[in-house]
Amino acid sequence: MTLYRQLLLFTLLILVCLGIGLWVGDHRRTRDFLTDQLESHAQDTATSLGLSLSTLAKGTDVPAMEAMVNALFDRGFYQRILLRDIEGKVLIDRHADMSIEGVPDWFIRLTPLQAPQAEALIMHGWQQCGSVMIESHPGYAYKALWKSALAATQWCAAAAMAVALLGGFGLRRLLRPLHRVEEQAQALCNRKFIIQDQLPRTRELRRVVLAMNRMTERIRALFDEQTAIAETLRQRAYQDTLTGLGNRRFLEAQAKTKLTGRTTPVRGALLLIHIRNLQAINQQQGYTAGDQLIKEAAASIKHACAALVEVEVIAARLSGGDFALLLPNADIAMAEQLADTILAELCPPDAQQAGQPLPVVCGGAVHNQEIALGALLSQADTALASARYRNDNRAVIVPPSGEMAPAVTGRSERQTLLEDFLARGSVVLYSQPVVSRDDRNLIVHHELLARMPDDQGNHLSIARFLPLAKQSGLMPALDRLILEQIFSLPPDQFTPRRITINLSPLSLADSGFVAWFSSHLRRCAEAGLAIQVEFPEFRAVRYLYLIKPFAQEIRSMGHAFGIDHFGQAFSHFGYLKSLLPDYVKIDRAITNELQNAGDDSHFFVSALCTVAHSLDIKVVVEGVETEQQWQTVTGLPIDAVQGFLIRRPELVLRK
Repeated sequence: MTLYRQLLLFTLLILVCLGIGLWVGDHRRTRDFLTDQLESHAQDTATSLGLSLSTLAKGTDVPAMEAMVNALFDRGFYQRILLRDIEGKVLIDRHADMSIEGVPDWFIRLTPLQAPQAEALIMHGWQQCGSVMIESHPGYAYKALWKSALAATQWCAAAAMAVALLGGFGLRRLLRPLHRVEEQAQALCNRKFIIQDQLPRTRELRRVVLAMNRMTERIRALFDEQTAIAETLRQRAYQDTLTGLGNRRFLEAQAKTKLTGRTTPVRGALLLIHIRNLQAINQQQGYTAGDQLIKEAAASIKHACAALVEVEVIAARLSGGDFALLLPNADIAMAEQLADTILAELCPPDAQQAGQPLPVVCGGAVHNQEIALGALLSQADTALASARYRNDNRAVIVPPSGEMAPAVTGRSERQTLLEDFLARGSVVLYSQPVVSRDDRNLIVHHELLARMPDDQGNHLSIARFLPLAKQSGLMPALDRLILEQIFSLPPDQFTPRRITINLSPLSLADSGFVAWFSSHLRRCAEAGLAIQVEFPEFRAVRYLYLIKPFAQEIRSMGHAFGIDHFGQAFSHFGYLKSLLPDYVKIDRAITNELQNAGDDSHFFVSALCTVAHSLDIKVVVEGVETEQQWQTVTGLPIDAVQGFLIRRPELVLRK
């Protein structure tokens, strides 16, 4: 029960007790007064009647006496009139039954009134000749007492209602600051930092509000401090300080996970961008001019990568004026599109007309199988050397075969394969468990991975078709097809009944898809199956406006959502305060660098965990493949672990 209700009920209880006391006191005073009135009335009547009867001759005229008694009794104010002679013989006895109209019987029983009796002598001169006894009828007293009780009750009820209304309004106004404190505390539990600017006038409540404000400010400052530490560690370890892009270490760590396939073939592209004559610019104009040129080139690269929404791009500065762009699951057409966009922005149109060499050149290589980063860099560097000689504002990109094959060939084949896949609706599901850090046998939830079967019986990763599906507007249809296969599984397929699925934020822009997905999530909640929806970090930051309302909706159903590849994108960790996921999954590339408890990667992951836990966000580490990695990550403040060491993805078979 709320404090407001308790105070209001306590106030009403005091008022009821006070009203009952006043009512009882007034009732007793009225009863005593009426009893005195009845007694006085009986005595006056007895005296008056005695004197009247004394006028009759020696009290022997009984008929006359009876007529006088009847006349008095018929008025209805008396319950009994008794007339005796000098010897005590009853001459006249008139009495009436105890019947009172308009007064409840229970009130009469609870309020007994003793009808007073009064006697008077009948005299003839100085000689006594009889006596008369009068007993008043309490009916009128009961009616007066009942009306008085009703009036007192009505006044008490009216006062109680007035106190309930006015007191309730007053209490609500007085407790409004306390209600804001409650909202502030609740927001703090929900990882939101709210400061109350309006301070209450009540001294005690003002102190409480000031204390809550100080605590909220300290927690927010602690989160900002931890975020700054994590940002600093990331910049030192993986970020180029001049451009804000990744450094060579970052590229190598990402390439280690993107260029090798654990369960399915991998494909993608690598672009190299080179700024010509940077050394000459440094010597002639100074290093400040050279650095400015590098920063302008990096800004153009960031802008071009952000415009290519359907492709994941990992951008890094290798050294000097050399940049590398790793495009997982991209084809040669997408690589050429990105290269043309960058060159069009970095190379002015009049550079070639003047016969001067272009300030920036681009070369790249495409791969369709596992390849080492060194080998891919060698192929891209060869293409870059060819671009230097061509000087035609076009990138040179080498296809997997090493020949300059038309770009549309692979794209058309994958387009046909994707359309056939959507038409057939055949999806193969794999499952990989996520276990607790404290016990690798305790499964926290299962992550479901979708594969596409081809004609040769191979199970292809859906990731290689995502750029084409996003570019073709088929992402909602692809996500729906995969989800239909997942929702068709029986709820008891997994133990515990908690599964994780990957979803593209682009599908959330389709209102029809969201309505369909929400209806199935409600059914899953009713069946006891909890769903966790994962979004990759580099997509989540870009589509916050789509994810936030969707996250609120699924949480109301009992489901959750998380961020995948956490730490990969160079986004400020402050977005966590706005998005507030239920968990984050640290990127595999960072996990691969965890060798021992003393390296900078270990400190960086520890800082990431601190930032997440300060917002009550759980941390999952993926890509754990060796016992040494297990020992290293379990020494960190994480919550769960996923990787081949625990279990490789297994084909999901229907029970």
